[in-house]
Order: sequence, then C-alpha cells, then structure tokens
Amino acid sequence: MARWEAGAAGRFREAAMELYAERGYEQTTVAEIAEKAGLTARTFFRHFTDKREVLFAGSSDLRDGMVTAVRQAPASASPVSAVGEALDVAAKFLGRDHAMSRRRHAIIMANPELLERELIKMATLATALAAALGERGVPEPDAGLAAQAGIVVLQVAFRRWVESEAPADLAAGMRDGLARLQTVIAR
Repeated sequence: MARWEAGAAGRFREAAMELYAERGYEQTTVAEIAEKAGLTARTFFRHFTDKREVLFAGSSDLRDGMVTAVRQAPASASPVSAVGEALDVAAKFLGRDHAMSRRRHAIIMANPELLERELIKMATLATALAAALGERGVPEPDAGLAAQAGIVVLQVAFRRWVESEAPADLAAGMRDGLARLQTVIAR
C-alpha cells in the first residue's frame, strides 16, 4: 500500500462514505477505510484525527469564510443582512456536490453520535457569527439572535436541498429562507 499519495484525503473520504452507507458508521473501522482507499491507516491519521472527522473536515474553513463575510459586509448592513452575506458563503461551500451532501446527510442522520457532532458544529458557527456581529457593534442579545436565526435558516435550507432529488440553487434557498423568516417575524 502507498505510504503517501496525492489525493489521499479524497480517497479516504470516498471510501469512508461508501463503507458508512453500506455497513453503518459504527461498524466501519479506520483499517477498513484505509484498505478500501488502497492506503494505510497511518496515512489516514495524517489527514484525519478519527473516522468521524472524515465527515466534518472543512468545518473550520466554513466557519472562517462565514465570519469573514460578516466582517466584510457593508457598514450599513443590518445584522440580518450581514448574516445573509455569511449564508451566501455557506451556500458556495456546502452546495458544491449535491450527491455527496445527500450521502453525508443520510449517514449523519442515521447516527446519534454524528448528529450530536453536527449540532455542535452549528452551535459553534452561531457563536462565531455572533462574535463577528459583536465586532461590528451589534449588542447582545441582538447579535446572538441574528446569528442563531441565520443558522436555523442554513439548517432548514440545507435539509430541503439535500432531501430534494434534483439539486436546486442552495444560495437561493438560503436567501428565500431568510426572507421567509423576516416575513414570519413581521407578522
């Protein structure tokens, strides 16, 4: 087996997704993932801290991109508009591969440990967005409310997107969700 190979992270990710879907997350070992990828378990651990991280790699990139979008929103932007900028970044990041996202979502929904990790990731995103809004001068609880609302919109739009058979425009779904939320609040 190869010790180090270009594209290894992607090969591990694909092998893990196949095995998780076929056997289940809990029944799949790192050794099996490595074997299916044609690489070693040692190489796996150079890319991922554990088998769970195969599904969550890139979370810090998503968070950083969303926080940067809030920070760079026009000074005149409302807190919700600044969060909307962050949702546009999230849509670009998350909306790249509908089929892979559908598989990942199904695997996470089928496992309580993974679902808990996903919820922690969303809470971490909300905290980071609230902090970025605070840097813009948005006081609490407004910053927290706007950030949490943005995460709810992200979750609802993403779920609708991955549960649809044909990929739609995730960014449009997020913008629509944000507009719907504002309409519901105004009632």
